[in-house]
Amino acid sequence: MGKTICVCVVGTRPEVIKMAPVIATLRVSDWAYPFVVSIGQHAELLDKAMSDFGLVAHHHIAIERSRGSILEVTSQALDRLDALLGGMDTACIIAQGDTTTVLAASLVAFYRKLPFVHVEAGLRTGDLHSPFPEEYNRRVAALGASLHCAPTEGAVQNLLAEGIAATDILRSGNTVIDTLLATAAQQPLLPMDFVDVPRPILVTAHRRESFGPQIQEAFEALRSAVEHYPDIGLYFPVHPNPEISATAHRLLGGHKRIVLTEPQAYPQLVAAMQASWIVVTDSGGLQEEAPALGKPVLVLRDVTERPEAIASGAVALVGTDRRRILQAIEKLHSDEAVYASMAVPVFPYGDGKAADRIVAALQQRVAPVN
Repeated sequence: MGKTICVCVVGTRPEVIKMAPVIATLRVSDWAYPFVVSIGQHAELLDKAMSDFGLVAHHHIAIERSRGSILEVTSQALDRLDALLGGMDTACIIAQGDTTTVLAASLVAFYRKLPFVHVEAGLRTGDLHSPFPEEYNRRVAALGASLHCAPTEGAVQNLLAEGIAATDILRSGNTVIDTLLATAAQQPLLPMDFVDVPRPILVTAHRRESFGPQIQEAFEALRSAVEHYPDIGLYFPVHPNPEISATAHRLLGGHKRIVLTEPQAYPQLVAAMQASWIVVTDSGGLQEEAPALGKPVLVLRDVTERPEAIASGAVALVGTDRRRILQAIEKLHSDEAVYASMAVPVFPYGDGKAADRIVAALQQRVAPVN
């Protein structure tokens, strides 16, 4: 092959979105060959995301789900990724974020004594159970990483406080901004089923720790807001997790100003963000993306590992409490000054050149010396 093999592991849609710029930059380099491995953690969403960015996995690890447990995914991902790498001359393993896929990639790299490159390293809430299991996953990944690609100075400081050597930390910016800016510049078309109201709210929700009464209360609050304000509507690409899907359709279905739809291709999601009045989400990615587009964000969580957006004023934590959610929406609806203060584009997560920095740092570490 003649080039250094960098194994790039993805298992969820957000990982594809954030790894795509790294893979693309490696692909056009004169020294690296990105070998893409997909793990079927969220197989349907993963396939759609790969298609959005013209990515084709060199190898796919299917996950057989009989119980639907996290351990089931973890054990299969570990075993099958390890078996694959046993027959490859791999220079490093690269993974992004904090999912079960990342946990598996970091452990396999550690066991095989391969350099592990952690993209979006150093995010912390300080609560091992929130988000669950992501906070645990990213802390474990940090233990064995050779290169920590931290998106912000706060993430850098988190890693330093944990004893990570400064020479192993790169303040790269977040690759999601690379993807967002490139996609927004293409002026993507709005989804055909986008809700037709003066103040559309883009909604996403999928966090495991909110399942049950918490997410039910949040959805009831959102429906109440729509019923109270005739100029508000919801556009909700519903996550396929049965717990989220069933609850969303039960509590939000059947209203003419609430659109429950399939997960959208990334360009259409960006267009939906651009057209929205505000964003309500528990997603980490949207906390990073929406502020760059000047969209106020209400986060359906009590803690976040992305404090920079909170500090910028573009993002507010509202949890899943009905009263807090409705108060936040009412304030944005009634007070133009409050809305304007949150609707200014801010870029706490980078300038769109994170992938260039990551690949340049990686080349210094693993590229062969001529």
